[in-house]
Amino acid sequence: MYDSFYGWYFKCQSASQTLAVIPAIHSTGSKRTCSIQVITDTDAWTVTFPAACFQRTKRNISIGKNRFGAEGIHLAIRTPQLSIRGNLNFGQLFPLRYDIMGPFKFIPFMECSHSVWSMRHTVTGHVDINGQQYSFHNAWGYWEGDRGRSFPDKYIWTQCCFRGGSLMLSVADIPMAGFHFTGIIGFVLWRGREYRIATYLGARVAQIQDRMVRVVQGNLELEIRLPAESGQPLKAPVKGSMVRTIHESASCRAFYRFRKKSSTLFAFETDRASFEFE
Repeated sequence: MYDSFYGWYFKCQSASQTLAVIPAIHSTGSKRTCSIQVITDTDAWTVTFPAACFQRTKRNISIGKNRFGAEGIHLAIRTPQLSIRGNLNFGQLFPLRYDIMGPFKFIPFMECSHSVWSMRHTVTGHVDINGQQYSFHNAWGYWEGDRGRSFPDKYIWTQCCFRGGSLMLSVADIPMAGFHFTGIIGFVLWRGREYRIATYLGARVAQIQDRMVRVVQGNLELEIRLPAESGQPLKAPVKGSMVRTIHESASCRAFYRFRKKSSTLFAFETDRASFEFE
């Protein structure tokens, strides 16, 4: 058995509440376990399960009594720190036109490969977390996944659903064959049209500094700013083992601007952004 991890990231976002859930399985040497991480606007929990609790088909994951897939999420967890129960139903998924990794999907043994299963979909349902009700009625959802051995040492990741669209951008230091390069993958879904932003399409970082990045690709430009440092602690893989602590803001204030040629397609500030800056 080799070091590896596989996980899905489900985000559910209303005008006032955000809930993200990450079911995953991870292997290090002969040790194999699975986990569910739960992130809200203010808290985060990690619950570990025996590997035997994990089952997966192409479009569904189950960990014990918990179910995850294209139709939605069912949660049923009770530990001394976390009691969570509820159902969230997904509307029609909005997948990418083709794999977010582009030609890099064919390169074996990459440290981490990314998937986007749905850029945006509706979410309806209720979840009770330690006595607090999280209610979603025609709210927005997002679904992505990662697989490989380790998360990049240095990266920026952000995702946001907003009126008229959705976006995701990841900028990371990628090791490959003894050298490193800055890898970019992302998309902007705006008024039903998908704009792909990626290294393999010529994207480059025009500016990057503390909690700010500006990416340029041809006549497209995406700028993202995170005004203040924030985030809840999460577990991330290092050679398959969930021993690294990263910080994610499931919902924080951020500024986004997307330009095409000389026109600004949108520019807004929101408190519903998700952000990781490592």
